[in-house]
Amino acid sequence: MDSDTHDLTSHDNIKSSSLYSEDLAPVSSFQRTWNTWNYAALWISMSLCIPTYMLASSLIEGGMNWWQAIFTIFLGNTVVLVPMILNGRAGAKYGIPFPVFVRASFGVKGANIPAILRAIVACGWFGIQAWIGGFSIYQMIHVWYPGIADLPRIFPASFGLETGPAITFFLFWLLNMYVVYLGVESIKKLLVFKAFFLPVAALALLFWAISAGNGLGPILSQPSKFTSSGEFWNYFFPALTGMVGFWATLSLNIPDFTRYAKSQRAQVMGQVIGLPPSMTLFAFIGVVVTSATVIIYGTMIWDPVVLAGKFENKILVSVAMICIAVSTLATNIAANIVSPANDFANLNPAKIDFRKGGYITGIIGVLIFPWKLIADPNGYIFTWLIAYSSLLGPVGGIMIADYFFIRKQKLDVEALYSNTGEYSYGSGINKYAMIALLIGILPNAPGFLTTVGLVSKDAFPFWISNLYHYAWFVGFGVSAVIYYAFMKNKTRAVNH
Repeated sequence: MDSDTHDLTSHDNIKSSSLYSEDLAPVSSFQRTWNTWNYAALWISMSLCIPTYMLASSLIEGGMNWWQAIFTIFLGNTVVLVPMILNGRAGAKYGIPFPVFVRASFGVKGANIPAILRAIVACGWFGIQAWIGGFSIYQMIHVWYPGIADLPRIFPASFGLETGPAITFFLFWLLNMYVVYLGVESIKKLLVFKAFFLPVAALALLFWAISAGNGLGPILSQPSKFTSSGEFWNYFFPALTGMVGFWATLSLNIPDFTRYAKSQRAQVMGQVIGLPPSMTLFAFIGVVVTSATVIIYGTMIWDPVVLAGKFENKILVSVAMICIAVSTLATNIAANIVSPANDFANLNPAKIDFRKGGYITGIIGVLIFPWKLIADPNGYIFTWLIAYSSLLGPVGGIMIADYFFIRKQKLDVEALYSNTGEYSYGSGINKYAMIALLIGILPNAPGFLTTVGLVSKDAFPFWISNLYHYAWFVGFGVSAVIYYAFMKNKTRAVNH
């Protein structure tokens, strides 16, 4: 182990605490086995997913040309890499997961607030991935039995949910819940399958697009839809915020993974190698294929599941859809069940285990109406990605300000599991963190309300509602500064 790691060799002092469970316990030195390439592989695996493809294709659909979309994605992932590495340091140093690390800044009870905010976002992602998997099954059935599209409507029109896709979504959701019941270990073989299949499938789709689109030249010559630089910048900044928001959840709970790191260098280099390059490369495939659909079909198709459903060979469509469903299942369990299950378990470690936390995640994932979140590219970026980044940016700002500037990267691990230690803040809640969180969220609220149509666009001055387009950056910066100011004043008052 390097000099910047800490090992709590015995858990005896904290095992009796109500804040302790085996899932939340510090990882001992001999269990920290992840090296640079483990982290690079983790990010490559998580980046190669349908939502990443849709991220890129939504930018093309929104009006960008190929290089503008690629640059936006690369820049967004480079920006989010910074808080990812910074928050990952505490996990690597002390072997603690996110729900425990966040106790230092929010308090041992107050930590439940950011943990649940993060968990609910993961529930939304779980729902989106479950919808993608279910819809791929629907597309496969539709090829062989077109009548599934004509089943009588059973949901109100306001739900925006057809009966056929609803049935396959529910079946795929049940499959996810069954895997939760079996335990995470059961997903390992599927992750191996995904690691081999998805890159091959993505390259096959790329070569098809280049071939059917008469080469890369016509595809990459598709112009931007923006008629002025002002139009471009008005779209670019919210799009960039959306790209940062894509991994805003992981930028908080990255200690759930870095707690297993052999060294700080392993988690830092692994993430640098794995995150921006793999996201940019897979996004490039999404950009090329989406641009090619305009040439091939005369209309832009941003959803790869819909695109694959247009192929004429029934066997090819069926194999593609089954593979999408399997790889989506693997991604969903690994990326969207493990962390929220831990967060829900943190609410009551004695009564909520991983399995129950997984079931809670699954239920909330349906209640979020995921089919509406990805019904169109603007909803995907402006309603979903930016909205939740406005909640998670402030949490990230507070965590980084606390760990690096208030505590100088020093934590008392035993106190993190104590109801009476320094992180209890008397009542179990750090009021300064809560105030900073609210103040960080507040500037983005008007823009969110106007974006989702709850209030008219004239209800607030333009400059106020426009802050929402920079939601993650605004929330991160405001909360970090407010928190630092409060905690510094508190420290001075105690010293005097």
